[in-house]
Amino acid sequence: MNLNGKILIDNKPVFNNLNRAFKYGDGLFETIKVIDLEVVFLEDHYFRLMASMRMLRMEIPIHFSLEFFQEEIIKTVKNTNLQNARVRVTVFRADGGLYLPKTNAINYLIEVNALNISIKPNYEIDIFKDYFISSGLLSTIKTTNKLTNILASIYASENDFDNCILLNENKNVVEAINGNIFIVIGNIIKTPPITDGCIKGIIRKKIIEILNKVEKFNLEETQISPFDILKADELFITNAIIGIQSVTKYKKKVFSVEVTKEIERELNKLV
Repeated sequence: MNLNGKILIDNKPVFNNLNRAFKYGDGLFETIKVIDLEVVFLEDHYFRLMASMRMLRMEIPIHFSLEFFQEEIIKTVKNTNLQNARVRVTVFRADGGLYLPKTNAINYLIEVNALNISIKPNYEIDIFKDYFISSGLLSTIKTTNKLTNILASIYASENDFDNCILLNENKNVVEAINGNIFIVIGNIIKTPPITDGCIKGIIRKKIIEILNKVEKFNLEETQISPFDILKADELFITNAIIGIQSVTKYKKKVFSVEVTKEIERELNKLV
Protein backbone atom coordinates (compact mmCIF):
# COMPACT_ATOMS: atom_id res chain seq x y z
CA MET A 1 0.00 0.00 0.00
CA ASN A 2 0.96 3.62 -0.49
CA LEU A 3 -0.57 6.13 1.94
CA ASN A 4 0.20 9.71 0.95
CA GLY A 5 3.49 8.63 -0.62
CA LYS A 6 4.65 6.29 2.16
CA ILE A 7 4.93 2.60 1.28
CA LEU A 8 3.24 0.36 3.86
CA ILE A 9 2.92 -3.38 4.31
CA ASP A 10 -0.46 -4.79 3.38
CA ASN A 11 -2.94 -5.75 6.12
CA LYS A 12 -1.62 -3.11 8.51
CA PRO A 13 -4.04 -0.57 10.09
CA VAL A 14 -3.90 2.80 8.33
CA PHE A 15 -7.08 4.62 9.46
CA ASN A 16 -8.52 5.85 12.74
CA ASN A 17 -12.12 6.33 13.84
CA LEU A 18 -12.22 9.84 12.35
CA ASN A 19 -11.71 8.66 8.78
CA ARG A 20 -14.39 10.29 6.64
CA ALA A 21 -14.49 7.56 4.00
CA PHE A 22 -15.43 5.16 6.81
CA LYS A 23 -17.87 7.47 8.59
CA TYR A 24 -19.60 9.15 5.65
CA GLY A 25 -18.45 7.53 2.42
CA ASP A 26 -16.63 10.80 1.78
CA GLY A 27 -14.24 9.49 -0.83
CA LEU A 28 -13.88 8.19 -4.37
CA PHE A 29 -11.69 5.70 -6.18
CA GLU A 30 -10.20 4.59 -9.47
CA THR A 31 -9.58 0.95 -10.39
CA ILE A 32 -6.64 0.80 -12.77
CA LYS A 33 -4.88 -1.90 -14.78
CA VAL A 34 -1.08 -1.90 -15.03
CA ILE A 35 0.54 -3.99 -17.77
CA ASP A 36 4.35 -4.33 -17.94
CA LEU A 37 4.64 -1.41 -15.49
CA GLU A 38 2.58 0.82 -17.77
CA VAL A 39 -0.68 2.37 -16.56
CA VAL A 40 -3.39 1.49 -19.08
CA PHE A 41 -5.35 4.60 -20.17
CA LEU A 42 -3.41 6.72 -17.70
CA GLU A 43 -4.70 10.12 -18.80
CA ASP A 44 -8.33 9.00 -18.84
CA HIS A 45 -8.10 7.74 -15.25
CA TYR A 46 -6.27 10.82 -14.05
CA PHE A 47 -8.64 13.35 -15.58
CA ARG A 48 -11.72 11.43 -14.39
CA LEU A 49 -10.27 11.45 -10.88
CA MET A 50 -9.56 15.19 -11.04
CA ALA A 51 -13.07 15.96 -12.34
CA SER A 52 -14.62 13.79 -9.61
CA MET A 53 -12.58 15.49 -6.89
CA ARG A 54 -13.78 18.88 -8.13
CA MET A 55 -17.39 17.67 -8.04
CA LEU A 56 -16.90 16.64 -4.41
CA ARG A 57 -15.28 20.02 -3.62
CA MET A 58 -12.01 18.45 -2.56
CA GLU A 59 -8.82 20.49 -2.61
CA ILE A 60 -6.48 19.14 -5.25
CA PRO A 61 -2.85 19.53 -4.09
CA ILE A 62 -0.77 21.59 -6.49
CA HIS A 63 1.75 18.74 -6.83
CA PHE A 64 -0.95 16.22 -7.80
CA SER A 65 -0.04 16.29 -11.50
CA LEU A 66 -0.45 13.57 -14.11
CA GLU A 67 3.24 12.72 -13.74
CA PHE A 68 2.95 12.52 -9.94
CA PHE A 69 -0.12 10.27 -10.26
CA GLN A 70 1.74 7.93 -12.59
CA GLU A 71 4.93 7.89 -10.51
CA GLU A 72 3.08 7.06 -7.28
CA ILE A 73 1.24 4.16 -8.92
CA ILE A 74 4.36 2.68 -10.53
CA LYS A 75 6.41 3.20 -7.33
CA THR A 76 3.84 1.19 -5.41
CA VAL A 77 3.64 -1.57 -8.03
CA LYS A 78 7.43 -1.91 -8.12
CA ASN A 79 7.45 -2.51 -4.36
CA THR A 80 5.40 -5.65 -4.96
CA ASN A 81 7.78 -6.99 -7.64
CA LEU A 82 4.80 -7.30 -9.99
CA GLN A 83 4.81 -6.32 -13.65
CA ASN A 84 1.05 -6.63 -14.11
CA ALA A 85 -1.25 -5.40 -11.37
CA ARG A 86 -4.73 -4.38 -10.35
CA VAL A 87 -4.44 -0.99 -8.66
CA ARG A 88 -7.01 0.89 -6.65
CA VAL A 89 -6.41 4.58 -5.96
CA THR A 90 -8.71 5.90 -3.23
CA VAL A 91 -8.93 9.62 -2.45
CA PHE A 92 -10.74 10.71 0.70
CA ARG A 93 -11.25 13.96 2.57
CA ALA A 94 -8.97 14.50 5.56
CA ASP A 95 -10.20 13.59 9.06
CA GLY A 96 -12.55 15.72 11.11
CA GLY A 97 -15.99 17.24 11.18
CA LEU A 98 -19.50 15.85 11.00
CA TYR A 99 -21.45 16.26 7.77
CA LEU A 100 -19.59 19.54 7.43
CA PRO A 101 -15.90 18.65 7.10
CA LYS A 102 -13.24 20.56 8.99
CA THR A 103 -11.17 20.74 5.82
CA ASN A 104 -11.38 19.92 2.13
CA ALA A 105 -7.77 18.69 2.06
CA ILE A 106 -7.33 15.11 0.86
CA ASN A 107 -5.42 11.91 1.56
CA TYR A 108 -4.80 9.15 -0.95
CA LEU A 109 -4.25 5.41 -0.67
CA ILE A 110 -2.88 3.24 -3.46
CA GLU A 111 -3.42 -0.52 -3.14
CA VAL A 112 -1.78 -3.07 -5.42
CA ASN A 113 -2.79 -6.67 -6.06
CA ALA A 114 -1.84 -9.26 -8.64
CA LEU A 115 -3.81 -8.90 -11.85
CA ASN A 116 -6.18 -11.85 -12.19
CA ILE A 117 -8.56 -11.55 -15.13
CA SER A 118 -11.26 -14.19 -15.45
CA ILE A 119 -13.50 -14.01 -18.52
CA LYS A 120 -16.30 -16.56 -18.29
CA PRO A 121 -17.59 -18.24 -21.48
CA ASN A 122 -21.01 -18.76 -19.87
CA TYR A 123 -22.27 -15.71 -18.04
CA GLU A 124 -25.78 -15.35 -16.65
CA ILE A 125 -27.33 -12.20 -15.23
CA ASP A 126 -30.56 -11.02 -13.65
CA ILE A 127 -32.10 -7.66 -12.70
CA PHE A 128 -31.74 -6.40 -9.15
CA LYS A 129 -34.99 -4.71 -8.13
CA ASP A 130 -34.73 -4.22 -4.37
CA TYR A 131 -32.97 -0.83 -4.53
CA PHE A 132 -32.18 1.69 -7.24
CA ILE A 133 -29.38 3.94 -8.45
CA SER A 134 -30.34 7.62 -8.42
CA SER A 135 -30.14 9.25 -11.82
CA GLY A 136 -28.02 12.37 -11.99
CA LEU A 137 -24.39 13.41 -12.02
CA LEU A 138 -23.43 12.34 -8.49
CA SER A 139 -24.05 8.70 -9.43
CA THR A 140 -21.65 8.97 -12.36
CA ILE A 141 -18.53 9.20 -10.17
CA LYS A 142 -16.96 6.26 -8.33
CA THR A 143 -17.60 7.17 -4.71
CA THR A 144 -16.85 4.87 -1.79
CA ASN A 145 -20.59 4.55 -1.11
CA LYS A 146 -21.58 1.38 -3.00
CA LEU A 147 -24.36 -0.14 -0.90
CA THR A 148 -26.61 -0.88 -3.88
CA ASN A 149 -23.77 -2.71 -5.64
CA ILE A 150 -23.00 -4.66 -2.45
CA LEU A 151 -26.60 -5.77 -1.97
CA ALA A 152 -26.92 -6.67 -5.65
CA SER A 153 -23.73 -8.76 -5.37
CA ILE A 154 -25.18 -10.65 -2.40
CA TYR A 155 -28.40 -11.23 -4.34
CA ALA A 156 -26.45 -12.53 -7.34
CA SER A 157 -24.39 -14.86 -5.17
CA GLU A 158 -27.44 -16.23 -3.36
CA ASN A 159 -29.17 -16.98 -6.67
CA ASP A 160 -26.14 -18.27 -8.64
CA PHE A 161 -25.99 -15.37 -11.09
CA ASP A 162 -22.71 -13.98 -12.36
CA ASN A 163 -23.91 -10.38 -12.25
CA CYS A 164 -26.96 -8.16 -11.98
CA ILE A 165 -28.37 -5.21 -13.89
CA LEU A 166 -29.00 -2.14 -11.76
CA LEU A 167 -31.94 0.16 -12.44
CA ASN A 168 -32.60 3.80 -11.58
CA GLU A 169 -35.71 5.24 -9.95
CA ASN A 170 -37.37 5.42 -13.39
CA LYS A 171 -36.84 1.66 -13.84
CA ASN A 172 -34.37 2.24 -16.65
CA VAL A 173 -31.22 0.14 -17.01
CA VAL A 174 -28.18 1.95 -15.54
CA GLU A 175 -25.26 -0.49 -15.42
CA ALA A 176 -24.09 -3.84 -14.06
CA ILE A 177 -22.75 -4.34 -10.54
CA ASN A 178 -19.17 -3.84 -11.70
CA GLY A 179 -19.33 -2.11 -15.07
CA ASN A 180 -21.18 -0.37 -17.86
CA ILE A 181 -23.67 -2.12 -20.14
CA PHE A 182 -24.03 -2.23 -23.91
CA ILE A 183 -26.71 -4.05 -25.89
CA VAL A 184 -26.57 -4.98 -29.56
CA ILE A 185 -29.73 -4.98 -31.69
CA GLY A 186 -28.85 -5.64 -35.32
CA ASN A 187 -26.33 -2.95 -36.31
CA ILE A 188 -27.41 -0.66 -33.47
CA ILE A 189 -25.45 -0.65 -30.23
CA LYS A 190 -27.06 1.05 -27.25
CA THR A 191 -25.73 2.11 -23.87
CA PRO A 192 -27.45 4.11 -21.10
CA PRO A 193 -26.75 7.86 -21.10
CA ILE A 194 -24.78 9.50 -18.30
CA THR A 195 -27.95 11.35 -17.27
CA ASP A 196 -29.52 8.03 -16.22
CA GLY A 197 -26.87 7.65 -13.51
CA CYS A 198 -24.27 5.27 -14.97
CA ILE A 199 -20.60 5.51 -14.08
CA LYS A 200 -18.46 7.46 -16.55
CA GLY A 201 -16.49 4.32 -17.29
CA ILE A 202 -13.11 4.54 -19.00
CA ILE A 203 -13.77 1.47 -21.15
CA ARG A 204 -17.27 2.79 -21.90
CA LYS A 205 -15.61 5.94 -23.24
CA LYS A 206 -13.13 3.95 -25.34
CA ILE A 207 -15.83 1.76 -26.86
CA ILE A 208 -17.89 4.82 -27.75
CA GLU A 209 -14.81 6.25 -29.49
CA ILE A 210 -14.31 2.97 -31.37
CA LEU A 211 -17.93 2.72 -32.48
CA ASN A 212 -18.03 6.32 -33.66
CA LYS A 213 -15.28 5.42 -36.14
CA VAL A 214 -16.92 2.24 -37.44
CA GLU A 215 -19.52 2.83 -40.13
CA LYS A 216 -21.16 -0.58 -39.86
CA PHE A 217 -22.54 0.15 -36.38
CA ASN A 218 -24.75 2.94 -35.11
CA LEU A 219 -24.16 3.92 -31.49
CA GLU A 220 -27.02 5.27 -29.39
CA GLU A 221 -26.65 6.65 -25.87
CA THR A 222 -30.26 6.23 -24.92
CA GLN A 223 -32.57 5.01 -22.18
CA ILE A 224 -32.80 1.23 -22.03
CA SER A 225 -35.69 -0.61 -20.42
CA PRO A 226 -35.53 -4.16 -19.04
CA PHE A 227 -37.77 -5.17 -21.95
CA ASP A 228 -35.08 -3.94 -24.37
CA ILE A 229 -32.69 -6.48 -22.86
CA LEU A 230 -34.99 -9.29 -24.02
CA LYS A 231 -35.01 -7.85 -27.56
CA ALA A 232 -31.22 -7.61 -27.75
CA ASP A 233 -29.05 -9.94 -29.86
CA GLU A 234 -26.04 -9.42 -27.61
CA LEU A 235 -25.23 -7.85 -24.27
CA PHE A 236 -21.82 -7.09 -22.79
CA ILE A 237 -20.36 -5.51 -19.65
CA THR A 238 -17.25 -3.34 -19.55
CA ASN A 239 -14.80 -2.22 -16.90
CA ALA A 240 -11.14 -1.24 -16.63
CA ILE A 241 -9.91 -4.65 -15.46
CA ILE A 242 -11.76 -7.21 -17.58
CA GLY A 243 -12.24 -4.98 -20.60
CA ILE A 244 -15.31 -6.71 -22.02
CA GLN A 245 -17.36 -9.57 -20.59
CA SER A 246 -19.98 -11.12 -22.86
CA VAL A 247 -23.31 -12.02 -21.29
CA THR A 248 -24.74 -15.28 -22.61
CA LYS A 249 -28.02 -15.63 -20.70
CA TYR A 250 -30.72 -13.46 -19.13
CA LYS A 251 -33.86 -15.30 -17.98
CA LYS A 252 -34.75 -17.50 -20.98
CA LYS A 253 -32.92 -15.27 -23.44
CA VAL A 254 -29.65 -16.62 -24.86
CA PHE A 255 -27.30 -14.08 -26.43
CA SER A 256 -24.76 -14.48 -29.20
CA VAL A 257 -21.27 -12.97 -28.94
CA GLU A 258 -20.06 -12.27 -32.51
CA VAL A 259 -20.32 -8.47 -32.47
CA THR A 260 -18.98 -8.32 -28.92
CA LYS A 261 -15.86 -10.25 -29.93
CA GLU A 262 -15.32 -7.89 -32.85
CA ILE A 263 -15.48 -4.86 -30.55
CA GLU A 264 -13.23 -6.61 -28.05
CA ARG A 265 -10.54 -7.06 -30.71
CA GLU A 266 -10.61 -3.34 -31.45
CA LEU A 267 -10.40 -2.50 -27.74
CA ASN A 268 -7.42 -4.82 -27.26
CA LYS A 269 -5.55 -2.90 -29.95
CA LEU A 270 -5.89 0.25 -27.83
CA VAL A 271 -4.76 -1.51 -24.67
